[in-house]
Amino acid sequence: MKTKIFKNSFTIVFFLLTISGFSQDKSSSSIVLLDAFYAKIKSQKSPQIIDARGTDEFALNHIEGAVNFNLKSEDYEKQVAALNPSQPVFIYSIAAYRSGLLSTELIKKGFSEVYILDGGIASWIGGGKSFYTNLKSKLTLPEYKKIIADNNYVLVDIGSKYCATCKTVKPILENLRTQYGEKLKIVQIELEESPQVIADLKTVKVFPTLILYQNGKIVFKKDGLGDLKNDVDVALAAK
Repeated sequence: MKTKIFKNSFTIVFFLLTISGFSQDKSSSSIVLLDAFYAKIKSQKSPQIIDARGTDEFALNHIEGAVNFNLKSEDYEKQVAALNPSQPVFIYSIAAYRSGLLSTELIKKGFSEVYILDGGIASWIGGGKSFYTNLKSKLTLPEYKKIIADNNYVLVDIGSKYCATCKTVKPILENLRTQYGEKLKIVQIELEESPQVIADLKTVKVFPTLILYQNGKIVFKKDGLGDLKNDVDVALAAK
C-alpha cells in the first residue's frame, strides 16, 4: 500500500514539474549578425527598433524608424511602456554593452523576443544598409581611393569618437606615425565625420576596423584592435 502511494505521489510530482516546464517564460535575447537582423526587421509590419546610444550619437546618424533611449534615459519607463512586449524588439548601439544592458531589462519586463545587432551601428552602416544622417561626409569614396592609390603603404583606422576601444587605437597610431614617418600614410575615418564613405566601403563590421594597404592591395583587415603595432611591423618588415 505504501509502495502504491509512493508511486502515485511520484507520478503527480513528475506531472507538475513537466507542466511547470511547459509554462516557463519563453522570452529570449539573441545577438545576431547583420543579415539576420535586417531580415527579421523586414519581416515586421511595424518593427520596434531601439537605438541604445546617447542622444548626441542618435542625432548624427541612426537606423531609420528607430527610437532612442537606454537605461539612463529620463523617459525610459515611458519609452518601454510604448512598446508591445509580445512583438520582437531590435536593439543596437556602438558595440554590445548598452544594447546588452537594455536587452536584459526588457526580458525581465516580459518581452518575448529581443535581438541585438552584432557590431552595432558600425555593422549596419558598414554593411551598406540605409540610414539617416544629418552630415555630409568629410571624406568621399573617390578621395579615399585616391589616397590608397597615391601611397605605397596606407593604414586606415575606421571608428567612432564614442567607441571606447577606438580611443585606445590613437596612441598606437601616433607611435606608428613617429616610427615610420612618410613611409606609412595613416588615415583616420570617424563615423561622426564621414558616415557615407563607411557605407560605400561595405567592409566594416565593427569599430574599430583597421586596414593596411600596400600598393593599393589589402595586406590585412582587422575587425577590432588586436596587436596592431606588431602586425604593422611584421607586414612592413616583410616587404
